[in-house]
Amino acid sequence: MNVKKGDTIVVLSGKDKGKQGKVLKSDPKGGKVIVEGVNVAMKHRKPRKQGEEGGIVKMETPIYACKVMLVCPKCGKPTRPAFRILDDGSKTRVCRKCGETI
Repeated sequence: MNVKKGDTIVVLSGKDKGKQGKVLKSDPKGGKVIVEGVNVAMKHRKPRKQGEEGGIVKMETPIYACKVMLVCPKCGKPTRPAFRILDDGSKTRVCRKCGETI
């Protein structure tokens, strides 16, 4: 998976096509991500404790990671990151458009 928690992404397809948001949670095993303000569903919540209010709550639902693309923080363009191995042996993500480390 090319996206991690905290990354800014853009949605490529579906009802939210073109929307940008921040990744709140990623699930590499399921291949899904939860993005802030994208794929919002209404959930009917029942009050569980005394004094707690019930009602209809909006919440983000998972979206497939293959339908989103990482946005480079430097150039602001959607990009599929390249991976580069540094001198110390660590692996880092690099923007294919501007060459900056993500």
